[in-house]
Formats: sequence, C-alpha cells, structure tokens
Amino acid sequence: MKFYDCKPAPSPRRVRMFMAEKGIDIPTVQVDLRNGEHLSHDFRMINPHCTVPVLLLDDGTRLVSTAAIWRYLEETHPEPPLMGRTAKEKALVADTQWRIESEGMGPVSEALRNSAPGMKDRAVTGPVPFEQIPALAERGKKRAALFLQLRSGDRPGRDFAPIICSFAFRDSRLIAASRRRAVPRSAVVSRYASCTGKRERVYRDASPALCCRTRRGTSVVTPV
Repeated sequence: MKFYDCKPAPSPRRVRMFMAEKGIDIPTVQVDLRNGEHLSHDFRMINPHCTVPVLLLDDGTRLVSTAAIWRYLEETHPEPPLMGRTAKEKALVADTQWRIESEGMGPVSEALRNSAPGMKDRAVTGPVPFEQIPALAERGKKRAALFLQLRSGDRPGRDFAPIICSFAFRDSRLIAASRRRAVPRSAVVSRYASCTGKRERVYRDASPALCCRTRRGTSVVTPV
C-alpha cells in the first residue's frame, strides 16, 4: 500500500491520526498542495479528483476519501475498533460523523476557501477552478458558529464548549476531526499525556486540539 498525504491539510491528517491509533505503518508520499502538485498530470493519473488523501492498495485500487480509507483500515485492522463494536455503536458513530462533516467541516471549508488569498480560484476542490464568492465565506462563518453553539449545547454543565468531537466507544479514541482555527484559542487544549511514541508525534503535529472523555475515561482528540 501507499498513502498520499499532505501534512498541513486536515483530511489526510485525520487518516494519519487513525493509522496512529491502529498502530499501522504505511509508506507515505507527500503531495505539495501549496505549489499545485495535486493538479499536475502525474497526480491526476493517481486521483483525477486532484485531492488528498489517497490510499493506493496493493491491487491498484485507489481510495480517495477519508471515510473510505477509515472503513478499509477498520475492516482490515479491526483492533482496536475505532468506529464502534455493535450495530448501534457503529450507527451512532456514522450519524455523528456525518453531522460533523456536513454541519461543521463543510461551513468551515466554505468560509476558508472563499476568503483565503492563497485559495484564489480554488473555492471548490477538484480539477476545475472556481472563483471565490465573499458572500459564501460570510455564510460559512455563520454556519460554523451555529454548529459550535449547538454542539456545546449538547453537553450542558461541561466545560468543553465549544467542542467538535464528542463520540467514542470503549477503546476508541478517535472519531472525528475538523479544521484548524474552527474554535477560539481559549477553548484549545494542545497536550496529551496519554499519547506516547508515534501517536504522540501525530497528535502534537495535529494540535491545537480539543479533548473530551470516552465512557472509560480515555482522551478523545480533535485537531481544529
């Protein structure tokens, strides 16, 4: 297998965190998004969508989304389980992950891609250029703020608000990850006493982050 990564990018970072929790080592190729390597002819032959992450399997199959890579690694390396054990747990994890991505990461991406100077004409991922729309950036900011407000309301009386990652079962430490700067720095926790070795390096690289607790008291970490 081969993993196509870009260290600063949020989506491949989520895969790195997943692999660290599983204890999986996969040969990695860094793709230079800043200088447009993902738009090159060579990379389009790997992923015509021009995005990372990509997991190239031994038989030539290419998985080009975080969700697909998570599922493949969960099925081929079932311990420790990171996406639930029972049917109910798996369904609740999937439900929570969908809400985080659609109501949290989507708006943050909309705000960033439509306002950052470095993303001029790159308002939408993929091979086709799209111009930025400032009104969409403002809408994304409002939607992201609403998401954080609603999610913090899910945990009355707990001093984690605003918080993004909230779901984990048993040995699972990682369920969802989001974008950097989605949360005010006053709410950020950036050290993880329970992480050692490679996991510690992966999480430190992903900070700043928020932590909450699983039912068994282990840290759940979300880079933002």
